[in-house]
Amino acid sequence: QVQLVESGGGSVQTGGSLTLACTAAGNTYRKNLMGWFRQAPGKEREDIAVASIYTDSGRTNYGASVEGRFTISRDNAKNTVYLQMNSLKPDDSATYYCAANLNSHGGRPPLTSVTYNLWGRGTQVTVS
Repeated sequence: QVQLVESGGGSVQTGGSLTLACTAAGNTYRKNLMGWFRQAPGKEREDIAVASIYTDSGRTNYGASVEGRFTISRDNAKNTVYLQMNSLKPDDSATYYCAANLNSHGGRPPLTSVTYNLWGRGTQVTVS
């Protein structure tokens, strides 16, 4: 059974950077949709991903609030997707969840949560 394992969260000052990683342990599919979602303290998880990527084409998509600051990328050899976060703001503080729809490919990778059917446990990011 495939498991998504996030890492890389932590605390950073405003304007700083962090890189999150999500490894799809046990995944054998080459074409996957992967995304990053977040849940701010005291709020529900956002239905729109901050970023998404198709692992075969490398095509990406970003939420409006992070475009230009966050970059999603993948290393297919490691079954890992990264989220490079720059110019972080206190509003970016949240638990970040990796999500996937395995054996999936297409045009522009969707950002809506209903598209994803596999979720990680999350990693905490605090910006102060």
